[in-house]
Amino acid sequence: MTVVRRAGAEDAGEVLRLRQVMIDSMAGTDPSTRWHTESLPVLKGRLADPDGDFAAFVVEHPERPGALAALAAGALEYRIGRADNPLGRVGHVFSVATDPDARRRGHARACVTELLAWLRERGAAHVDLNASAEAEPLYASLGFVRKPDPSMRLAL
Repeated sequence: MTVVRRAGAEDAGEVLRLRQVMIDSMAGTDPSTRWHTESLPVLKGRLADPDGDFAAFVVEHPERPGALAALAAGALEYRIGRADNPLGRVGHVFSVATDPDARRRGHARACVTELLAWLRERGAAHVDLNASAEAEPLYASLGFVRKPDPSMRLAL
């Protein structure tokens, strides 16, 4: 049985480590960890706020005390409402990662399921995420579908 819990400020270092595991698994990403020093205090603050719009759900590593095996993080965002979402609450799932030696045990699924429940409780009408080809079957089994999203990004 996989036991999932909400991450707290004390988990910030391990949450960053698992985020780096996810980043390192994607082609063409910068493997640098220099950003961890600047990110850590911000993440600690966000994880310490139980009523905030950000949450991370984790599973303890079964073979390494003090380490995490899996992570799913997400946020609730407000957008002006529309017909299918009059309250304008949109969930976002990101930073889903499992330690390589703890994969294929259902840990990521359990974390994402808890994160989706948290988003649902806060009134999210729908949830968005970006999926790798490897992870797409997991998300599809949870009900996610591809959308023809014309997303663009500007780096500031």
